[in-house]
Amino acid sequence: MKKSTTAKMSRESKNLVKNNQVHELAAEQRLTIGIDLGDRTSRYCILDERGEIVSEERLATSKEGFNSLLEKMPRSRVALEAGTHSPWVSAQIASLGHEVIVANPHKLKLITQSAKKNDRIDAERLARLARVDAKLLSPIRHRGAEAQADLAVIRARAELMETRTALINSARGLAKPMGERLGKCEADQVKESLASGMRDEVREVIGPLLKSVEAISGQIAEYDKKIEKITGRYPETELLRQVHGVGPLIALTFILTLEDAQRFQQSRDVGPYLGLTPKQHDSGDSAPELRISKAGDGLLRSLLVQGAHCILRRNAPDSDLKAWGLGKQDNGGKKGGKTRKKKAVVAVARKLAVLLHRLWVTGEVYDPLYNRKSVQTARAQGKAA
Repeated sequence: MKKSTTAKMSRESKNLVKNNQVHELAAEQRLTIGIDLGDRTSRYCILDERGEIVSEERLATSKEGFNSLLEKMPRSRVALEAGTHSPWVSAQIASLGHEVIVANPHKLKLITQSAKKNDRIDAERLARLARVDAKLLSPIRHRGAEAQADLAVIRARAELMETRTALINSARGLAKPMGERLGKCEADQVKESLASGMRDEVREVIGPLLKSVEAISGQIAEYDKKIEKITGRYPETELLRQVHGVGPLIALTFILTLEDAQRFQQSRDVGPYLGLTPKQHDSGDSAPELRISKAGDGLLRSLLVQGAHCILRRNAPDSDLKAWGLGKQDNGGKKGGKTRKKKAVVAVARKLAVLLHRLWVTGEVYDPLYNRKSVQTARAQGKAA
């Protein structure tokens, strides 16, 4: 017991000496620090102005751990990868006066796809990339604390939606081999009573699943009320809800995910940001047609696709966007109908994202037939001339 306590004190004293030495060096020159975040401990690597390693060690993934290293250190550049802990860690480090770069792991193939990968090497590579050029890390910006909390409500609802769908599918799949079928109805209408006309042995199997579905539907309804209440704090959502198929959920998710409308120079940049544009792999005369990149936020992308489905429904109100989407869907006759329909839905989702950003930036009143009216006006003026 005494030996372990002595060893622990020895390690702490060594770390204290190292930290003091680093603090003294930081006062003389600007340092670059790479941090590979872990759940309980993180690895850091500190480089001097010449790119030489000054120190590399582990620290606790806690406020106390980061404070012990960075609190007394003059302003330095700190790079870390986006992840579970990066929102609060980046905020904590920034509060200590340091420049923080949060790297996009999806763009860092040098690290994520490296054949030689461990925490020490990752921390060093982050530091070296940050030292050369911060843009090499494809930096992202974390949301504010309030936006993060509001978005967590939406993500929690999405988890319940996914769980409910899985339970309903399981209930249907278990009933069929036993010679029974669940009646068709909307997911929020699925209840334990749906199995009331089935045999006892079937009810005993799927009854608890349906009861769970019913309970989850109630929880989802509570989240919907919370989301409706949250939208009151974001008046810009009203601009987006002018578009048919865009309710409080899509509008709020769009605002919270993008957070700052001015981060995009053009509205058309939102499509690639959300992964709604095709990948590119052109080489010479070869330009293959590839699938969408699916970069960016998957939840918002799926919600925009749902909105596109609403816009393209038969009973949906007429609009330029609907007419454009139906034109892409019907182009080419009957051949490849399902594939064309999917592509049309994704294309409409991309245009919807661009439209929502445009409305957000300009604050315009949405006219669903604006393009059609403009063409008609131009033709009328041409005839008059």
